[in-house]
Amino acid sequence: MPSIYDFTAASLSGEEVPLKRFEGQVLLVVNTASACGFTPQYRGLEALYREYASRGFAVLGFPCNQFGAQEAGTAEEIGAFCAGKYDVTFPLFAKVAVNGAAAHPLFKFLKREKSGLLGSAIKWNFTKFLVDRSGQVVGRYAPTTKPEALKKEIEALL
Repeated sequence: MPSIYDFTAASLSGEEVPLKRFEGQVLLVVNTASACGFTPQYRGLEALYREYASRGFAVLGFPCNQFGAQEAGTAEEIGAFCAGKYDVTFPLFAKVAVNGAAAHPLFKFLKREKSGLLGSAIKWNFTKFLVDRSGQVVGRYAPTTKPEALKKEIEALL
């Protein structure tokens, strides 16, 4: 059975990261953007990461410029913005496409495993996918779902 651990993704610094590196952890995979109405969710994502990291939890942020060109910056600008404005310490990856023919294979997998209200397409930035310790997608949450609203689901998987 395929899992999230079958994929690799480039980090914000350009290093190829096998997602197998996160094997055994509960993950929240999020497509992010720096100039979106939902951008303040970085605060909540970071709070979840800090609260649960010691118990085997990680947030994986994937910047995406497909929605309203709200992530137009370079990798360096994205990193500086996230660290400077929201003190983000969870792993950030290189900018990806999440929809269409050029969608990153990870997001094709995530969408196939858990479709949303509009079918498999991701509607906007800050769509969240919750992954259990075995690498299976167990939840998909809309951009309007605040990170702190996921505590119960995360705790149940830890």
